Amino acid sequence: MENLDLLKQYHSRLIAIERHSSLTAETYCFEIRRFLEWMKAENLAAGNTAETLAGGKRQVEFDDISRYLDFRRRHDGIDSRSVAKAVSVLRSFFRFLVDERYREDSCAALLDLPRQGTRIPQALPRGEADKLLSLIDTGTPLGIRNKALYELIYTAGLRISEAVSLNITDLVIPENIAKVRGKGGKERIIIYSKSAASALKCYIEEVRPLLLKQKHSSALFVGKSGNRLSRKGIWKNYAALASLAGVSSRLHALRHAFATGLLEGGADLRSVQELLGHSDLRTTQIYTHVDAALLKTSHRKFLPKLKGLNRNEKN
Repeated sequence: MENLDLLKQYHSRLIAIERHSSLTAETYCFEIRRFLEWMKAENLAAGNTAETLAGGKRQVEFDDISRYLDFRRRHDGIDSRSVAKAVSVLRSFFRFLVDERYREDSCAALLDLPRQGTRIPQALPRGEADKLLSLIDTGTPLGIRNKALYELIYTAGLRISEAVSLNITDLVIPENIAKVRGKGGKERIIIYSKSAASALKCYIEEVRPLLLKQKHSSALFVGKSGNRLSRKGIWKNYAALASLAGVSSRLHALRHAFATGLLEGGADLRSVQELLGHSDLRTTQIYTHVDAALLKTSHRKFLPKLKGLNRNEKN
C-alpha cells in the first residue's frame, strides 16, 4: 500500500465516521504526513512507510512515536498545546490502523497528553507589527497580495484558516466589513481597517485577475497557479517576512496583537470575544493576562519613585 492511499482512506474515515470538518481532516492528515516523512528520514521504513506502519518486518512502536514528538518539540519548537494536538492525531491514526486491520495494536494509545498550564498568547507589540507590514514589497503582484492578506489578518484578528476560506463575495469593502467562517463552521461579521480596505481594493482590481489567468475562482486570496492560497503558503511567506523584520515567526501573533490592542484601547471582553469568534468567554479571558503584563511593566517603571516617597514619609 502506498502512503497516499493510506492517507486517503484515513481522510475518508475522519469525514465519514469521526464526523470532523474537512479543515480538521486536512490538519490531521498534514500531521500524519509529517510523521511519515520523519519515519523516512530516520530510516524507520524499509521501503514503504505505509507497510512499516501496517505491520511489516519492523513495526513502528511506542518509543518511535515518542522520539517523533521529541523531534517536533526540538526542531519545530512546538509548545505543550501543539504536542497535545499531535498526540490526539496520532491516537486517531493508529486507532484507524487497528480498526481497518492493518495492525493488531495501537502503540499510540499509550501516549500521555502533556500537562498544560495557562498559555499566555505571544502578541507582537504594535510597533513591531507595523514594521513587519511596512517591509512587504508592494512593487510586485505577490507583494500587493501579501500586503492585503496580512493587513486583513492583523486589523480583523483573523485565524489563518478563516483568511484562507474567504471568498470574494464575503467582502463589503465600502463598509470595511466581511463575513467569515470560523471554527465549527460558525459565521460572524468582522471589521477591518481603512488601510486593509485600501490594500484589498488594490489587490482585487489589479493583481487578482493576473493571478487567476482567466480561471474562475470564488477564493479571495489566490496563488500563482490561480488556485486558492493554501495555509502552508501563507505560513511560508509570513515566516520569511518575520525573519526579515526580526519578530515572531508565528502568524497567530498578529491575531494576538489585534486582541491585546483592543483591550489596551479600552474594549470590553464581550466585544473582543465577538470579534475574535470565541465560543467561550474563558478563551478570551486569557488576554487579560497579557494586559496584566503591561501593568507589571508600569509598576516596575514607577516603583523607584514610590520607594522614594516612602523614605521621605519616614523622615
